[in-house]
Amino acid sequence: MQDMMNWMADNADWLWWSVGVVLLAGEMVIPGVYLLWIGLASLVTGVIAWLIPEWGFAGHGIVFALLATVSIYVGHRFVYRQGTAVVDSEVNVRGKSFVGKTYEVVEPIKNGRGHVRVGDSRWLASGPDLKKGALAKVIAVDGTVLVVEAANQ
Repeated sequence: MQDMMNWMADNADWLWWSVGVVLLAGEMVIPGVYLLWIGLASLVTGVIAWLIPEWGFAGHGIVFALLATVSIYVGHRFVYRQGTAVVDSEVNVRGKSFVGKTYEVVEPIKNGRGHVRVGDSRWLASGPDLKKGALAKVIAVDGTVLVVEAANQ
């Protein structure tokens, strides 16, 4: 056991580099779990262990802990930064683009329900009773239903 501990102390730089490579490989297999930053910290700790072997394994462990903390913070702060994204609430709500436009009633609106022609398709419409062929102006969208009113002709 003592021989193994001595070998590890003598080859601390190679151990840190090996751990770093394994962590970087793990990041490739399971991306997005911060293994990149810990792996980089381990590689840098290996360089420090190679340059300053007299710090011992405990000193290198402290260096690794500090480097891992700093690299995760920097990585999270600058690489994974949550920018000020513009929220477009109208994306994937195609009907919102129809508000204010006028369409022909293709199925009479009776008791508040009917259909209007939008391009080459029919959309369910709700609003006041309107005859087939009348023009209806879209005033709102309720899910997939166009809320309409009689258009001024």
